[in-house]
Amino acid sequence: MAVTRRQTDDCGFMPPAPEQEQVTTFAVHVTEWKRPFLERCFPERRFHFLPKHLGARELDRVWKARILAEARCEFLVWGPELPPELAAIAKERKLPVIFLEDGFLRSARPSASRTAPLSLALDRRTPYFDCREPSDLEMLLQSYDFEADPALLARARTGIELLTASGISKYNGGRQRTAEAVYGEKTGKRVLVIGQVEDDASIRYGCPVPMTNNDLVRLAAAEQPAAQILYKPHPDVVSRVRPARSDPAGVAHLAQFVTETLPLAEALKTIDHVYTITSLAGFEALLRGIPVTVAGSPFYAGWGLADDRQAHPRRGRKLTLEALFAGAYLLYPRYFDHETGEETSFEATVATIRRQLDEPGALSPSHPAWRPWGPYGVLGWRHLLTAILAPAIRKAGNDRDVEDFRADPIRFFRGLSDPRLRLIGRLLYPFG
Repeated sequence: MAVTRRQTDDCGFMPPAPEQEQVTTFAVHVTEWKRPFLERCFPERRFHFLPKHLGARELDRVWKARILAEARCEFLVWGPELPPELAAIAKERKLPVIFLEDGFLRSARPSASRTAPLSLALDRRTPYFDCREPSDLEMLLQSYDFEADPALLARARTGIELLTASGISKYNGGRQRTAEAVYGEKTGKRVLVIGQVEDDASIRYGCPVPMTNNDLVRLAAAEQPAAQILYKPHPDVVSRVRPARSDPAGVAHLAQFVTETLPLAEALKTIDHVYTITSLAGFEALLRGIPVTVAGSPFYAGWGLADDRQAHPRRGRKLTLEALFAGAYLLYPRYFDHETGEETSFEATVATIRRQLDEPGALSPSHPAWRPWGPYGVLGWRHLLTAILAPAIRKAGNDRDVEDFRADPIRFFRGLSDPRLRLIGRLLYPFG
């Protein structure tokens, strides 16, 4: 039976009724800089943030007793997996587990680094990109009675026009060059292959049949022999933030590489066909009327809108583009004001991103204020370390690491996964 808007309230991270007792939330895999944002957005939750690098001994000695002592609690997990020890507790005590991810409109900045997300996807079943079992989003798309909600579909049509006309995407930023300048003169059919981070969770959980970026380029070249094949590697791979599992040199003879900074809306201009594994860029291409071949099983596959190369036996329903957009952008995620943390709407979030993009300097990275006291030492002398350490961090990492370091040196070191580097950070910045 199809559900209506009221029946979607059991999907996602819904606040408790006012008369209910406050719920204790044990948050897992949440980095330090995200924690104040979550507390602002969900004041009805009493958060306990488990350490990012929690060992089995500390879990058993400290946290297990605290969890078991709570009469009513839940787990909130940023990412696709709850640690096995916590999963066992959740199963034994029948505790709710909520999976948290960035929403499909995330931020005004081109990089996700340390900027609070403007939308969140919260799922009580599994992350939306996990095709192994149905998520709240899949259940909503499978069962919601869109035809009985013409106002929602009208809002979806307006929302699609708003995004495509403004060029706003999940991530945004100043335009560096035009598609014409990067791609060259168009003389025939033009195909864009969207590269992804190959060890990303969206591929590990969203592509049942293993496929690499090079495999995708070969597929596009084989099926479109007369077309200009453009291969756009993921920006995180180009900047060495994330590793590449397949060497792009292996398909250099098949495609023209696009490594210049191009906002997605600009990158899709003059494109006649898109190939992707699971990237959200595939759905954004569909919003612009571009045919899309999907090698994996992202949330937008299996509804009759894309050229799907995987079987989707659970998704037998045919959806219109407006219905799919309504479910994924209007009903499923939750939007938040970036300053107050109060819940807001899709339309208000688009307006916020547009305003931030239009404000001079709004996207410039922040830096800690120079003070004559506090965690940076007397007269703030530890600020001098920034200029000394930045070149070494760039050499060992990448430009985004340097940006994160300059924005907050103390939190940068505290958030590193290597305990030896965290120790160095403690020695350099012992306070704060």
